[in-house]
Amino acid sequence: MRIVDTHLHLVHMDRFTYPWLAGAGALNRAWPAEAYASEAVKLGIEAALHMEVDVAEADMEAETRFALDVHPLVVGAIAACRPESPDFPTYLDRLTALEGVKGFRRILHTSPDELSQSDLFRANLRRLADRQLPFDLCVLSKQLPIGRALVASCPQVQFVLDHCGVPDVAAKALDPWRRQITALAALPNVAAKISGIVAYAGPDWTTADLRPFVEHIIESFGWDRVVWGSDYPVLTLTADLARWVGATREIVAGASLDEQAKLFHRNAERIYRI
Repeated sequence: MRIVDTHLHLVHMDRFTYPWLAGAGALNRAWPAEAYASEAVKLGIEAALHMEVDVAEADMEAETRFALDVHPLVVGAIAACRPESPDFPTYLDRLTALEGVKGFRRILHTSPDELSQSDLFRANLRRLADRQLPFDLCVLSKQLPIGRALVASCPQVQFVLDHCGVPDVAAKALDPWRRQITALAALPNVAAKISGIVAYAGPDWTTADLRPFVEHIIESFGWDRVVWGSDYPVLTLTADLARWVGATREIVAGASLDEQAKLFHRNAERIYRI
């Protein structure tokens, strides 16, 4: 089963500034495409989307331009953006003129809750609808109601919830996360990305620990609204790429080949227009 990885981070510290990496421990180093590809290809990953890495604001556009030509395995980029800025429309015009920009993201899980609640932020996000470009929604589990309000305010925009809504897997905290996911999934313009959860599972996680979270995402969103992502290299905090791919395959082993194809590549190709 071939895989499209919708969530690959590449770090080039010689080119860009990453303020958050100073406090990120083992992640605070270069993570080039060649190292990722050497693992990914052996696992059936045939294409990947570069996900913005929260570079310094001055580097956002340059990061996207670089990612679009960084490696043959990387077939597009999800670009950083600032919808809270009055300059967003001009920025959007420049970025969407680049072949290979497949979506946008503004980190919200480390931002004030009110950031996404302004009229300007939401009006700017609505501009994505005409361009048929999705917005990746990255919120903490406690922020899921805020995320839902944003999705509801932009009904023509396609959203993709990152990292299963960042549940506390290590604590097996299914609730209230489970109820909030069900409420979010009731909105038709949001899909969910099965990614990132190993980073919240603790170093001794098992596939059984992940299973109830992944299965609830699939049950809530359905097979037509789920995509897969590695969250490389963040996943290396508690695993490696092979272990995460293997765990996902094990969890969905009972699904039909058609359903597995939707998760691993078909939905990603549709949503991100690959």
